[in-house]
Amino acid sequence: MTKTRDVYKCENCGNVVFVADAGEGELVCCGEPMVRLIAKTADFKTEKHVPVVEKTDSGIKVTVGSTPHPMTEEHHIVMIAVCEGNEMMVHWLNPGDEPVAEFSCTDAGVRACEYCNVHGLWTNKN
Repeated sequence: MTKTRDVYKCENCGNVVFVADAGEGELVCCGEPMVRLIAKTADFKTEKHVPVVEKTDSGIKVTVGSTPHPMTEEHHIVMIAVCEGNEMMVHWLNPGDEPVAEFSCTDAGVRACEYCNVHGLWTNKN
């Protein structure tokens, strides 16, 4: 059973699905059940994926990694999102963009997450 805000990936074709409204059924792609992604919270080796949140005059700024994440066609951040209460705000990115997003949140302690097309889902909180 899915849950709202879960993220699933097809291991065959790479499709990624964000659940907006959970249901009883199983998510299937390419004839196989999709895999629920679990957000990682700690960087490994030289990979820098954990979202860094900082307060700004107009809200918050989220940067992917303590050093900017690569944004090439082959390896890039697809989206950065924050959850504040019952609201979820998403900023979509393209190769060549800066791995940064600004949101008009009031709380710098929000849960931020990002999706890397190579290394999957990451968050700043457990």
